Amino acid sequence: MSQRTERVDELLRQEIGSIVSRDVADPRVGFVTITEVETTTDLRHAKVWVSVIGQPAERDAAVEALRHAMPFIRHELGQRLRIKRIPDLHVQLDDTAERGTRILQLLADIETGSIPAADVPVAESLPTPIPRLHQPDDLVEEPPSAVRPIVPARPRHRRSGSHPTAARKTPRRNPR
Repeated sequence: MSQRTERVDELLRQEIGSIVSRDVADPRVGFVTITEVETTTDLRHAKVWVSVIGQPAERDAAVEALRHAMPFIRHELGQRLRIKRIPDLHVQLDDTAERGTRILQLLADIETGSIPAADVPVAESLPTPIPRLHQPDDLVEEPPSAVRPIVPARPRHRRSGSHPTAARKTPRRNPR
């Protein structure tokens, strides 16, 4: 892969991520992250790898919504970028987060001494946080160093005359 292709890949990844987060209004596109973009050497096609947080049905719906939105995203890229050709965009689901979650699950099973299940499908792409259980040696109250004091916000004051349209007190002189 050439250095130019790598730069175009990174530029496309950033811009597509920006467009998806700000301009795509489809509610099926929830927590979507553009993880990577791979363009062909002739810049005619690009694989857009996306990671989606949620249940498998939600992930499939989000990927389908993104596939449906790709012509709009390609049009927006044409408006924003000054490159010769905007590639055709092909959405692919990036499952590295799921594989990472599976590895974490296997390590947790090994740590507890249980035998890991062979091929258990992962229900979510990220582990669900569980609330911390109270332990007997926990303090009743948080120590003062762990609690941040609430600081009231200071009101913002605008200086008179600092705004470009504010009236000037003294007229400008001719710089002759």
